[in-house]
Amino acid sequence: MRILIIEDEHKVSNFIRQALEEEHYAVDQAFEGDEALALAEAYEYDLIILDLMLPKREGMDLLREVRKNGSKTPVLIVTAKDAIVDKVKALDSGGDDYLTKPFSIEEFLARVRALLRRGKMDRSGKLCAGDLALNPATREVIRGVRRIELTNKEYALLEYMIRNAGRILTRSMIAEHVWNVDFDTETNVIDVYVTHLRNKIDKGEGYRMIKTIRGVGYMLQG
Repeated sequence: MRILIIEDEHKVSNFIRQALEEEHYAVDQAFEGDEALALAEAYEYDLIILDLMLPKREGMDLLREVRKNGSKTPVLIVTAKDAIVDKVKALDSGGDDYLTKPFSIEEFLARVRALLRRGKMDRSGKLCAGDLALNPATREVIRGVRRIELTNKEYALLEYMIRNAGRILTRSMIAEHVWNVDFDTETNVIDVYVTHLRNKIDKGEGYRMIKTIRGVGYMLQG
């Protein structure tokens, strides 16, 4: 999953980024409002972490603009403003959750996981497609009765694909969600990782789940 941090304090932003990257999320950073809006409009993020007090453009104005442009990306507001009126205003303006500083990293990551918990999830909290199941809480991947060991990047790729099972994913879409803004799209890294993932997911199975859409990209079939 790809996350945008909008926070003008570099120390705080880098602390949040490190915590998210240790959980294997792809992360971009913006330090002021105009830069943040440009990134939010240019890329499709799975989650936005937003501070309300920003230079050039206030966080609340930025939030309204993002929603006005039709974005449904979950927004977690992380701010020192702890007044009830600020929380109500932020949530009514399109925020999905509100966390005041200082905060524990455990609570922060739990809120991140909750906001990312979308789509094809069963009652046990697993993401499922056909006989393939992925548990975001434990990072366990099982196909049928077979447990599959994945690298961090293979796991991130599979999580994105299973959340979008049945949908054609272009290489650009995969790059945007699984890698960060600095990723070189001219390389064949995506194809290499898909091949590795296919070997682990489909090898020895009668039904191949990862399908190549020639000239376009890939699709995980349910």
